[in-house]
Amino acid sequence: MRNIWVVIVRRVIRLIPTMFGVAFIVFMLMHLAPGDPIELMMGEAGHVTRQEIEELRREYGLDKPLYRQFLSFSLNALRGNFGRSFSKQQPVISLIKSRLPATVELSFISFLIAVALSLPLGVLSAVYRGSLLDRLVTLFSLGGISFPSFYLGLILILVFGVWLEALPISGRSTYGAEPGRITGFYLLDSLVTGDIRAFLNTIRHLILPAITLGGMAVAVTVRMIRANMIEVLEQDYIRVARAKGLPEWKVVVKHGLKNALIPTVSVLGLQIGVLLSGNMIVETVFGWPGLGS
Repeated sequence: MRNIWVVIVRRVIRLIPTMFGVAFIVFMLMHLAPGDPIELMMGEAGHVTRQEIEELRREYGLDKPLYRQFLSFSLNALRGNFGRSFSKQQPVISLIKSRLPATVELSFISFLIAVALSLPLGVLSAVYRGSLLDRLVTLFSLGGISFPSFYLGLILILVFGVWLEALPISGRSTYGAEPGRITGFYLLDSLVTGDIRAFLNTIRHLILPAITLGGMAVAVTVRMIRANMIEVLEQDYIRVARAKGLPEWKVVVKHGLKNALIPTVSVLGLQIGVLLSGNMIVETVFGWPGLGS
């Protein structure tokens, strides 16, 4: 037990320079971006004197040396103060709080779709290796990896939204059908309030963006599960289990899949981060009011 705590403490200590490095890169990228933030902010205000620009520069601390700006940036970030949005004229933390639930909800549903599709497809592809099914799954996974998510989203919008008119193509919910806001997560809020109509309406709005976002995750995870299952099914203990007369499904599920999932769990954990970070394009295509849009 003591060794576990030692490992945890070491990981936390290693996390500190990583966070410092990320903060420094973000800070420098903002400063290397073209244009002056104050002049961009005041550009829509019409004629602004140089004195007014300098006063705003002092107010935002942009007249200080770079190292002091970075120190102030880091300390404010630790306190949860990310400044004020120039375009929205609101605190950044307020914008994050209002939009984060939409992004997390979309990523969570996409993750569930990825797991629900990749597990059976990966297992079947490994069990029937070399068959037509295996070739189709391989083609599907390679296509999913190479296919741009925004293009898949546009195709789904065209087919299911425009031609078939079966599913909504933008927003989190139909106007006026939103559930009572409690947590900001529409699915959870509709269940808590018992609003089944709002729950089903939210599900319909989630289908197309969730499939689009989860498509690449499905492709990557299918390849991983297939490779792990093939490796496991060639082990000696699998041959022993078959020699004992165990049903094939029990050999595959109980002895094969259970061991093949061990390395796959790590990949699934990474996919959560990929889904959260890859939301921007999908949210823009579907008009999803999350962090990416």
